[in-house]
This record gives sequence, C-alpha cells and structure tokens, in this order.
Amino acid sequence: MPIAKIFASDARPVPVVRRKRTDLIVEAIKQMIVEQGLGPGDRLPQEKELMAQFSAGKSTVREALKALEVQGLISVRTGPGGGPFIARMSEGRAMSLLSNFLFARNLTMAHVQAMRAALEPLAAVSAIGHIDEAGFRQLNAILAGNENPELDFFGVVAGYSDNPMLAFTCRFLQRLIKEAEQDGSVSPGAPAPRLRELLMALRQTDDAAVRALLTRHFADFKGGETRVMERFLAEPDLPGRTRRRHDS
Repeated sequence: MPIAKIFASDARPVPVVRRKRTDLIVEAIKQMIVEQGLGPGDRLPQEKELMAQFSAGKSTVREALKALEVQGLISVRTGPGGGPFIARMSEGRAMSLLSNFLFARNLTMAHVQAMRAALEPLAAVSAIGHIDEAGFRQLNAILAGNENPELDFFGVVAGYSDNPMLAFTCRFLQRLIKEAEQDGSVSPGAPAPRLRELLMALRQTDDAAVRALLTRHFADFKGGETRVMERFLAEPDLPGRTRRRHDS
C-alpha cells in the first residue's frame, strides 16, 4: 500500500480501534525493506528523510525505529556515518523472542519431545549427504567425550540440514531441554546407544536406516508433564552452538 494512502484521511466510517501511527510507520518501513530487497548491513533512510516521507514528527519516527530495533530488525548507529541499518538477527535472539511467546503456555517435556519425534527424523534425513568430514569428526568427538551426548549430537546433525527452518526449530527444542536440565527441572537424558548406529547410517547415506533408528530412538522417550520453561531464554547464543557450514 502506498505510504500516502496509509496516512490519507477519507470519508469512510472510522473503525473503533485505530492503529497507532508509530505502528503504521513500522509496517511501512518493513514493506520498504522487502520491496527494495534490503539485507543485513544496508542503510535505511536517515531520521529526517523518514520524517519527511511519513509526514511524522521526530518522536514518532524515533519510536518506530526503536520498535524495529527491539524486534531485532535494525540497529541504530551513532556518530558520523551512523543511522538505522538492517541488522542480522542472531539465532539466539530469535530463540529468545520465540520463548517470550511460549513462556506462559505451560510447555511441558511431553510437548517438546513430541515435536522432536516429528521433526528431528526429517532434519536428519535432510542432512544426509551434506555432513562433511569435519561434521563426522565432531559427531564422533561428542559420542566419545560426552556422558549425555544426545542433544549435542542432534544439534550438529540439524546444523547440516538443507532446510533452515527445520534446523532452527530442532535446535530451539534442544535448547529448551538444555535450559530445563541446567535449571534442574528435568534430568539429563540417558546415553543413547543407538547414536553410533545412527552415525554409521548417516555416513552410509542410508535414508531407511536413519528413519528406522530415529523412530525407535524417540519411541523410548517418556515426555512427562514437567514444565520446561521456568524462565525466559537469554538472547546470546549458547557457547558451542552448531553453525551451518554455509554460515558467514
């Protein structure tokens, strides 16, 4: 919708609930980002340009920019050459925002494990053929040196999925469980003897074996009604977070 139409007055009945002008500017800037194909590091118009473009005061534009900054979409730099720039949202920040939505919804371990059972086999199969030698060395090291390797193992596998949405969702679920373990809300999972078999199946690119092993693996879990989220997830990425091989 053209900016002029957003703010133009008309003779139609005024709705009972009107959106704040700040919210309209936020949505208009988002639309601008999409239409102009802007990406991380690209500059947005300066504050004065936005004020003129939206016929808005300084405080209204600053409030809109602050809202976009809180959402993680932009960063506002100060000093010479500063201004609003498109930000690259970290995975940890995205997980923190998602945890805000889930915090009051009584998420239990049964919910999390049901999602893992549905999604992690898909992520593992989509990683077949993409795991390089560095990835296999990392998986072997996890099995050799970790008393409870299950979450770290699947975190690495998810990192090689060719579906970024699957990879993110699986790592988010794994992080919820790790946080619950650290808080003492749940006990760490038992060592998984099938992980070595799974590693071999992944190396041999055996789709059927990977699916069968993961079906049996998740059938062993008893989710329980333990509440998973006793606090909000912090924004920084967890140390040692698995990065995809193509991450910049």
